[in-house]
Amino acid sequence: MTGKLYGVGVGPGDPELVTVKAARLISEADVVVFHSARHGRSVARRIAEPYLRPGQVEEQLVYPVTTEDSDDYQGEIDAFYEECARRLAVHLDAGRVVVVLAAGDPFFYGSYMHLHKRLAHRYEAEVVPGVTSVSAGAAVVGRPLVERDEVLTVLPGTLPPDVLAEHLAGGDPVAVMKLGRTFPQVRRALEDAGRLDEAWYVERATTGRQRTAPLSEVDAGDVPYFSLALLPSKARRRRESVGEVVVVGLGPAGPQWLTPEARRALTEADDLVGYVTYLDRVNAGPRQRVHASDNKVESERAAFALDLARRGRRVAVVSSGDPGVFAMASAVLEVAAEEQFADVPVRVLPGLTAAHAVASRVGAPLGHDYCVVSLSDRLKPWGVIEERLEAAAKADLVLAIYNPASKSRRWQVESARDVLLRHRSPGTPVVIGRDVGGPEEHVRVVRLADLDPAAVDMRCLLLVGSSQTRWTDRGAVFTPRRYPG
Repeated sequence: MTGKLYGVGVGPGDPELVTVKAARLISEADVVVFHSARHGRSVARRIAEPYLRPGQVEEQLVYPVTTEDSDDYQGEIDAFYEECARRLAVHLDAGRVVVVLAAGDPFFYGSYMHLHKRLAHRYEAEVVPGVTSVSAGAAVVGRPLVERDEVLTVLPGTLPPDVLAEHLAGGDPVAVMKLGRTFPQVRRALEDAGRLDEAWYVERATTGRQRTAPLSEVDAGDVPYFSLALLPSKARRRRESVGEVVVVGLGPAGPQWLTPEARRALTEADDLVGYVTYLDRVNAGPRQRVHASDNKVESERAAFALDLARRGRRVAVVSSGDPGVFAMASAVLEVAAEEQFADVPVRVLPGLTAAHAVASRVGAPLGHDYCVVSLSDRLKPWGVIEERLEAAAKADLVLAIYNPASKSRRWQVESARDVLLRHRSPGTPVVIGRDVGGPEEHVRVVRLADLDPAAVDMRCLLLVGSSQTRWTDRGAVFTPRRYPG
C-alpha cells in the first residue's frame, strides 16, 4: 500500500499561527520535507520545528539556482522538481506519510504546488491551507485588507513596472509579493500609479524580525525576499471623509502625460464625471461610477458633480490638457460660487496643456511672451475674438490658438490669418499640431501666408510666431528669450 502526500501550510512565520491540523500532521509524519536555498536555512522548517519529533526522516530540497545566476532558470528548476518528485516517490512507494512544509499557504505562490502537479495523480494527496503573508501583513499594520465591494488584487513584484502600474491604477486594495530585488521597480510602479503614499511595507510578518513602515521611507538596499507591499482597504476612510470635487487635468493625450497627483485623485474618486471622450481615457475601477455627458453641457456637468460631493461622494471631474485652460475648472468654480454649494470643497489639479505639448514637438516657440486665444464663438462674439487677435498681433506676442475650427465652422481660421497678416510677415512660422501624443499625431510648420483652413480641424492647435520667432533649416521653431529694443 502506498503512502499519502500532504502539502501543509505553516503560515507566515509565528509557530503559533500553524493550524491545529497542520501541527498534528507534522508531528505524525514519517517524512518531513522542506525547501531551502543553498545556504541551507529553511523558513518553513523553522516555523514547524516545535511540532517535529525525534526519529522523523527529513528531506531537504535545496534550490539549485536563482533567476539571477542562470541563463536557463526554468529549465533547471523543472529538472530540480522532477528529481525532488522522484525522491518523494520512493517514500510514498514504501507506504510512508510524507508532509511537505510550505511557508504561508501551499497553493499561494508556494513551492509545494510544483510537487503536487507531479505526484497528486499517482498518490493520495491532501492540501492543508495556511495563513498567508498577505493576511498577516494586514494584521500587523492594523488595517482592514478588503471591505464591502472592494476588489483585492495580488501581484508578483516580478511583473514589469508598466504592467504593475496598470494593475495598481484601479484604486482598490493591492498586495505585491516577492519584493527583494524587485523593490525598486515596485516602488516606481507605485509612484507612476500615484499610490506610493498609501503603500505599507511589511517584512517577515509575525516573526521576531518583523518590520513595518510606510513604503516610501524604505531603503531598497535593505529589502529581503520575504517582504511585501500592502495597499489596504480605503472604505473606512471614504466613509469618514467629506465629499469634494477634484477637477483633474488629463494632459493632451495618453497616460504618459498624466501626473502622479492626478492619477491618485482619479483612483481615489468614488465618481468620475466628464465629457465621454475624455472619460474613455480613464481606467475606471470596479467600484467607481462613471457619468459621461456631451461636451456642450459644462454648467450642468459641474452642478451634477457638486451635488454628488454635497452628498458625501468624492468626485473627479476630468478635462483634457489643463482644467484651467478652456476647460472644466472655470465651469465648476462658477457653479460652486452659488450659495447651495458653499460648503463643497473644490480642488483643481493641473495638467500638461496642449499648447506646451505641441510646442515641445518643434522646439521652443513659446520661449518669450505669448498669449492664448480660442477661436470658438460659442461662448463669446466673433467681434471680441477679432479684437483680441488684433491686439495680440500689434503687441507682437506669439499666439497659441485653441479650438481653431469644427465641423460647422471653418471660416474663423481664414479670418484670423487675415487679421494677423496685417501685422506679421507672410513668412511667420505657424505650427499646426494635431492629436499630439495620440495615435494620429501629426505636426507640421507652414508660413502664415500658406495657412490653409482646410488643413485645420477641432483636434488641431495652432502656434503662430512673433516677429522674432525663428524657423531653422533643421525644422526647429523657437522664440529667443531676448527681445530687441
